[in-house]
Amino acid sequence: MTSIVIPAHNEARVIGRLLDSLLAGSAEDETDIVVVCNGCTDDTARIAADRGPRVRVVEIPTPSKHAALRAGDDHAHGFPRLYVDADVVLASADVRALIEPLNDDTSDVLATAPERRIPLTGCAWRVRSYYRVWQRLPAVREGLFGRGVIAVSKAGHARIAALPPLMADDLAASLAFAPHERLVVGGASVVVHPPRTWPDLMKRRIRAAVSTAQVEQHQDPEEASARTSVADLKAMVRREPRLVTSVVVFLAAAVAARRGARKAVREQDFGTWLRDESSRQN
Repeated sequence: MTSIVIPAHNEARVIGRLLDSLLAGSAEDETDIVVVCNGCTDDTARIAADRGPRVRVVEIPTPSKHAALRAGDDHAHGFPRLYVDADVVLASADVRALIEPLNDDTSDVLATAPERRIPLTGCAWRVRSYYRVWQRLPAVREGLFGRGVIAVSKAGHARIAALPPLMADDLAASLAFAPHERLVVGGASVVVHPPRTWPDLMKRRIRAAVSTAQVEQHQDPEEASARTSVADLKAMVRREPRLVTSVVVFLAAAVAARRGARKAVREQDFGTWLRDESSRQN
C-alpha cells in the first residue's frame, strides 16, 4: 500500500480539494493517507476527518512541518511513500504514475516528483512575469523541489530521513539524490497555486532565500546548488528575446529577496515561516 503523508498547518481553506482529488478514482486499499495537523487553530482536522476512514488524522501541538513529517512517518504504513503539501492538488492517477518507477526493481530511481502546473490567471503581471522565467530555469525543471510533492522508495526514504531539520525540506531532499536517482515523471502533474500578489510572492522568495542559505550551510562545497546563474538568464534571453522584461522582473525579485533575507540569515533565524495567503484563495 502506498502511504501519503500530508503536513497541514491551518489549511482549512484548501485541504478538502487535495483530499477529494486523491480519493477520487482510487480503491479503498490503494492508498494510506495520513494528514498531520500541526499547531492548527482552524478546522483543518475536522475537514480532513470528514473525508471518512480512508483519511487518518494525526494532531500534534507544534506548528512545525519537520515535526509533522516525522509524525506522519510514525503513523504511515507503506512504501512507496509520498509527502504532499496541503495547498497543492494531486490526483490518484498522478500518484500511480509517481510510484511506478519506484516499484521497478531494475531502476536506480529512489525519488520522483510530478511536472508542475502553475495557474497564473488572476495573478499580478509581475508575478506572471516572474514565473515565466522561474519555470524555465534548468535547476527548476530538473529538481524535485518547488512541486509540493515528492515520492520515495523505502531506500529513498532512508536517505531523506537522515537529513537534518531544514526549512527547505524539498530542496534538501532533491539535492540528496544524484541525477540518476531522481526523476520528474512526465505522466504525472501537480497543480501548484502561486501567490497572486507581489507582496505575497516576495514572502515566498524571502523564505526561499533564507532556506536556501540554510541548506547550503549543510552541503559539501562540491554538491550541486539550486541557485540561478547569470549565464542561465543570458541563455534564456538569447533563446527567447521576448522574455527580456520578465527577466528584469525576475532579477528585481531575486535582489529584493536576498536583501529581505539578510537579517534572518545573519541571525540564523531558520524558524520564521513567511506564508502567503493569496495562493490559498479559492
